[in-house]
Amino acid sequence: MGSSNLSFALPSRYSSFLPRFFRLASVSILSNMMVPLAGIVDTAFLGHLADIRHLAGVILASILFDYLYRILKFFRNSTNAITAEAVGNDDGKGIVLALLRSSLVALAIAILILVLQYPIQKFGFGIMAGSGDVEAFAIAYFKARIWGAPAVLLNFVLIGWFLGREMNFVVLLISFVGNGCNVVLDYFMISRWGWESTGAGLATAVSQYLALLVALVGVCISLGKKVVPIAISDLFNWQVIKSTIALKGNILIRYLAMITAYSIFTNLSAAMGNEIIAENGLLLQIVLLSQFTVNGIGLTTQSLIGNFKGKGEIEKMIPLLRVSIFSSVLIACIFASVSILFPQRIFGLLTSHADISQSAINYRDWLLPLLTSGAIAFMLEGYTIGLKEAAKLRNSALTALGLGFIPVAGIAWYFQNNHVLWLSLTLYMVTSMVFLGLRVRGMQSKQKSN
Repeated sequence: MGSSNLSFALPSRYSSFLPRFFRLASVSILSNMMVPLAGIVDTAFLGHLADIRHLAGVILASILFDYLYRILKFFRNSTNAITAEAVGNDDGKGIVLALLRSSLVALAIAILILVLQYPIQKFGFGIMAGSGDVEAFAIAYFKARIWGAPAVLLNFVLIGWFLGREMNFVVLLISFVGNGCNVVLDYFMISRWGWESTGAGLATAVSQYLALLVALVGVCISLGKKVVPIAISDLFNWQVIKSTIALKGNILIRYLAMITAYSIFTNLSAAMGNEIIAENGLLLQIVLLSQFTVNGIGLTTQSLIGNFKGKGEIEKMIPLLRVSIFSSVLIACIFASVSILFPQRIFGLLTSHADISQSAINYRDWLLPLLTSGAIAFMLEGYTIGLKEAAKLRNSALTALGLGFIPVAGIAWYFQNNHVLWLSLTLYMVTSMVFLGLRVRGMQSKQKSN
């Protein structure tokens, strides 16, 4: 019965990977959802304070953390792709090297962020729009949260590594411990102790170190003692390091392009007024929750594609892509539909300011095209990264930013029109989807000819 329902998209002889796909996807989704859920909890606690400037300040400060953290998620994706292929090749030393090389680079960048935190703060808030009081709350949040940088970057590497090895339970444990602690600490630091913006930032930073502790315990338990010394002796193979850096660099550019679009969107929202940034901030929480959930399926696609590539099981790749696109679009439609049909209940959970939630309802219809086109684009990205065709990913992101987003965002700013601003973000996703779809079709034709 189950296989016949999928016969329109997936030949029965390929259905052997479906249980594995859904098992890994469920873990990746739950793990990914923990990140925006923690942000939504921050928003909910701050959104119910009498002074809405705390909420606006944290939303503004999140622009910088989008740059510092979300673009550095290339550590997770690249580590995942390299590890999955090593697992497919049954390369024990390669599995360990994927972890060690990525961890060293991540730790070096994290230390650099801490050393340069004051210039980053001055430069970042110097170019962002916001009133004096809102900026003061934003800086307080930034100063507290920035100290979690080493834990954040190492967690990206470790989660990518565990997902590449399909160690599902460890990934879930890391996510639940880190984000569960964030919720508890938010409650005490914001609601009970009155630390407001500083408390929100500090709660997030502390919870990230607790998650790292769990991850490191998982590494110690799972690694064989004999493999590590052998791997360390080959740690500085510069030819391999060069190709690894190229892969990570192209994925980094993709993240940089996407976060640039979101940051410009948020900054223009702030420049249009505290009410607009608060309204758009509420909607963005729904967008991020959906996209992080969908990205769980993208990570699964990426892992399995890398694994199939390592084993030479090329015939399973396109069926996998079809399943992942169908699943991700379904999830995106659910998020959009619930928000469109029950907006007052959804936004009422995030803020007690009725005027803000009521105004946000006027823009809720943008969720459906934005989330569905984004879901397809993310699945195509996972397919591309799994094949280590990161240059195509880089080019699609730059095209989406330069042709799909920036011109329309400029029009939105000129006319001070928030609907056009949401159109620009939607066109970013649509452009990325179309560009990557054409590239994947080209790769498919090339594989058939070979």
